[in-house]
Amino acid sequence: MGTQAKLVVESPFFNASPNIVSTLDSNSKFSHRSSLRFQTMTTRRRVSLSTAAAATTTPQVPPPPPPIQDEQRKPPDLQSLMRRFWKVAVPYWSSDDKVQARLQLAAVFALTLGTTGISVGFSFLGRDFYNALANKDQEQFTKQLLYYLAGFAGGIPFFVLRDYAREKLSLRWRSWMTSYYMERYLKNKTFYKIQSQSTIDNPDQRIVDDLSSFTGTALSFSLTLFNAAIDLISFSNILFGIYPPLFGVLLAYSLGGTALSVFLGKGLVSLNFLQEKKEADFRYGLVRVRENAESIAFYGGEENEIQLLLSRFRSAFENLNLLLISSRNLDFFTSGYRYLIQILPAAVVAPMYFSGKIEFGVINQSVSAFNHILGDFSLIVYQFQALSAFSAVIDRLGEFDDVLDSNSKKGDQDSKEKIQLNFCLISSSNGLHSNGSMPLSKHAKLLHVEHLTVQTPSEATLIKDLSFEIFEKDHLLVTGPSGSGKTSLLRVVAGLWSFGNGAITVYVRPRGDLEMLHSPDVVSHQVTSTNETIGDSTGRRNSEGVIFLPQKPYMVLGTLRQQLLYPTWTEDSDNLSDDAKQSDSLPFLMRARDARCVNERSKKPTSEDLLHVLNDVSLGHLLSRFDGLDSTHEWSSVLSLGEQQRLAFGRLLLSKPTLALLDESTSALDEANEARLYKLIQAAGITYISIGHRRTLYKYHKKVLHVSTADSTSTQQNWSFKDVEEDPIYDFSKQ
Repeated sequence: MGTQAKLVVESPFFNASPNIVSTLDSNSKFSHRSSLRFQTMTTRRRVSLSTAAAATTTPQVPPPPPPIQDEQRKPPDLQSLMRRFWKVAVPYWSSDDKVQARLQLAAVFALTLGTTGISVGFSFLGRDFYNALANKDQEQFTKQLLYYLAGFAGGIPFFVLRDYAREKLSLRWRSWMTSYYMERYLKNKTFYKIQSQSTIDNPDQRIVDDLSSFTGTALSFSLTLFNAAIDLISFSNILFGIYPPLFGVLLAYSLGGTALSVFLGKGLVSLNFLQEKKEADFRYGLVRVRENAESIAFYGGEENEIQLLLSRFRSAFENLNLLLISSRNLDFFTSGYRYLIQILPAAVVAPMYFSGKIEFGVINQSVSAFNHILGDFSLIVYQFQALSAFSAVIDRLGEFDDVLDSNSKKGDQDSKEKIQLNFCLISSSNGLHSNGSMPLSKHAKLLHVEHLTVQTPSEATLIKDLSFEIFEKDHLLVTGPSGSGKTSLLRVVAGLWSFGNGAITVYVRPRGDLEMLHSPDVVSHQVTSTNETIGDSTGRRNSEGVIFLPQKPYMVLGTLRQQLLYPTWTEDSDNLSDDAKQSDSLPFLMRARDARCVNERSKKPTSEDLLHVLNDVSLGHLLSRFDGLDSTHEWSSVLSLGEQQRLAFGRLLLSKPTLALLDESTSALDEANEARLYKLIQAAGITYISIGHRRTLYKYHKKVLHVSTADSTSTQQNWSFKDVEEDPIYDFSKQ
């Protein structure tokens, strides 16, 4: 159970008075002082984005190891914290939503200014009220009491509206930041790189929990500082006018308390950072058990899982113990600091009252002003624990932001320095164009690999100097021992991998031309555009007809209909817009599809098309089993791996890509179903590249690329590319 630092602005009208004074200010200890407090998040549901991202790839990419290298993490210095706070906070206030944001912020500040004025007014009301009480002036007492009641009626709306406006602005800020960070997280394969390279821990927690904590606390703390400045101006004159030495006592008391608080609580920042991290690691372990329940049950690995989970929880427990000890030590000081001020101002001004220089009500006013100003000067003393937790949030978000920026810049560098992935559009024509361009052959080139060397992130070579070409209907089978780099080759073609050097050119048709693929009128093809960088490859690859099918298909959160439409089509954007209008959703939460992709996308399949495809891939029984296309289930759990693979082929048949990359996509199927699916995609005119180990696969391919394990001591090529008939295994597979 994690902790979240949140700044909550209290809304009492008065400060606490000392125990010797009977006052109506007993609602709170300090008037108009904002306080940070810990809120325990007891019902935090965590959907692991990193796990979902991993599901789109093959099992060869390992999950991130338990991050334990931060045990000796040092707390960040103030300069680094301020730099990260500024970097995280500023983008929203200069975004497209800046006008609304600044107007709402101005309204919050105006309401805060109004509440400060109300507090000053009540300071004088309190003085006159207690003077009347001490003088036993019933008429004046009744008059001041009515003023009090009128003040309550007029002042309460200001405090309520201030808090409401602040929370609304905090929600708007959080919504924008969530959209902003998710877009960067899912851009340029950043989510994949973070997961596969274990760059940082728990990015999902940083998006969900840390952003929520950051926006609420940052906004409230900013208002607290503003309120403190107004309080100092308003109440310093009052306090200094009553008794100047009391103002000097206040300064000395607050500065000394701040210095001691910083000294006693200096380790809390790093402990809070580690606590957030360890809690997230524990939750991630529980999510892993849920998502791999069947495998764990087959292995009988319950005891191992219990030991692992208890180990992670024990780590969080031990760190929380240290955090509680540090908090306890700090509380010894802050509690005494708070209670002493209940008698300190009265003790300082009491001699003046006894000598008759001031009235009794002035004592109450001095206590009120003293508490106001001391609350402003002592923010660090009162809120050090929560400020340390907020510092940990800033540190985690700043680290996440740095990683996102680093991957964005690295993506640009990869496109220039490593494997070059280019996309070229092919347009169909009935002959020579009027501009005299030369047509290509009837079977157009779809893939051209030039001097490609594939490496691991540690720069171990997998494939050396690979070159080949694939034309339409030249279905390619990639074989070789496990670990030789077959899947890595498909990752390179799909744009997921850039380690190595060389160039790959993928020739694809716009969606509008795919339907014409087998038209007898189409006799030539022409290249019309080139040079898409690897950073932009995903959108172009999906929109222009290249689809990757991993061994374990990714099952989206949604209906059976959405499983089939993914990733080419989504829900009707018009319906989404109507829902958004009805729910008063913010504009930046409604993300529109890239217009280029929408224009090139073929017509969305009807329900009849989906039913037909389900029957084609032998999944028609799912309709009766799950109550139709619009039922929602945890599909990765309720469908077997074989059913998931057939469903993935259904997606393939619906989207009709130019090129399909199949990474052991039929490994869980029997030979009859495998043959049926390959014949279906052949009939659909889809050219495919398959990775597989079965000899039966040879009969569905025309080319074979065999990759052997690379020898680091040899400079020779570790691959062979030939027609499938030339491979001796082909003759054996036909027997």
